[in-house]
Amino acid sequence: MRDLTVGCPGRVLVSYTLPLFGSIIFQQLYNIADSLVAGRYIGTQALAAVGNSYEITLIYIALAFGCNMGASVVTARFFGEKRYGDVRSSITTSLIFSAALGLVLTLAGILLGDGLLEMINTPPELMAASSAYLDIYLLGYVFLILYQVATGIFSALGDSRTPFIFLAISSVSNIFVDVLFVKSFGMGVEGVAWATFLCQSISGAAAVFAVARKLRALDGSGPMFSIPILKKILVVATPSAAQQGFISVGNILIQSVINGFGTAAIGGYAASVKLNNMMLTSITALGNGMSNYTAQNYGAGKHQRIREGYAKGALLAGGFALVFTAAYLIFGPTLVGVFITDGNQEALDIGVQFLRIIGPFYVIIAMKLVTDGVLRGAALMRVFMLSTMTDLVLRVAMAFVLGPAFGPTGVWLSWPVGWMLGTAISCYFYQRWIRRLVAKI
Repeated sequence: MRDLTVGCPGRVLVSYTLPLFGSIIFQQLYNIADSLVAGRYIGTQALAAVGNSYEITLIYIALAFGCNMGASVVTARFFGEKRYGDVRSSITTSLIFSAALGLVLTLAGILLGDGLLEMINTPPELMAASSAYLDIYLLGYVFLILYQVATGIFSALGDSRTPFIFLAISSVSNIFVDVLFVKSFGMGVEGVAWATFLCQSISGAAAVFAVARKLRALDGSGPMFSIPILKKILVVATPSAAQQGFISVGNILIQSVINGFGTAAIGGYAASVKLNNMMLTSITALGNGMSNYTAQNYGAGKHQRIREGYAKGALLAGGFALVFTAAYLIFGPTLVGVFITDGNQEALDIGVQFLRIIGPFYVIIAMKLVTDGVLRGAALMRVFMLSTMTDLVLRVAMAFVLGPAFGPTGVWLSWPVGWMLGTAISCYFYQRWIRRLVAKI
């Protein structure tokens, strides 16, 4: 466990967030493995089926992320205040609630999955494979949500290395099992899904076991399940999940527009959006680190330290964003081509075009994600939701307007516009909040 309220803010953030960044890279490798193996060893149609289902799984990932952030921010606040009995209660309450929620959502997803696939205009030739992938994926969802909460708890206690180790092992294992099930056993898209289920289940169980060991090192005592603490968790978790959920719903609506352009467009988008999500979730890891950093220092009353940490975090995020921008602009065809190996040039061209249109704006969205991390850590959830919803509504509306007029290019153009407005809103409210906070010192 590590106290984020002491030490040079820049050094603390770098040493704390770099393992988080590495964890997200491995998380994305975990997610990319399914599309990579499907595209290379089955074909563009299988890649499109996995990518089509992926947009629905993002809703479930969003809800798991909300539980992660609720547990993380509340636990970090208690930890900063040295209320170790409440830290214990926060941890156990989060795990019990998330396990129950995971079971309910799994059942709902299996019952409603085909309806959701039909709602997003899934082409008939992709329906069977998309449905099979989604059903198998959801069977392991309880382990996914428990894993997300466990990693949030580790991060709240200043331990960003343990989640990195878990993800490194599970993501590399997932790649090997994917290849084994698909190439050696010939299981097709279902093999990709079963590989994810197996690795996801093992990593979730192992993470919960590690949290149980961490609890033994904490002093103090508290109830196993606390309603007052659950309410605090939900204050952060609900808007965080809603934010990610709305983004996922928006992406599903955008996916429905893309589905109208045919299998090549779906396949090209499925490949390039994985690369785009690698950048977004990598910077989100830094934003999550800023949430825990802010929560601990806010709990300790060290407000000026929050401002100093934000400046360092923004520089770090901007640097990472520029690296991704350069990589995608220079090596875009090669990176998209890793997924599309059956000679479908149209799909390849569409994927590369997507990266080249949105890549130059990565620095802008990086600023938003880091700023949102501070707002979330301070529990300023209304402002957090306002900036996210503005970005989302604008992107979806422009996709529906520009898509029919200009094809996939029109859809891609909606991203930068939404990002710029959302970033402006987040930065404005952060500056207003931090000035008032520091003025009280």
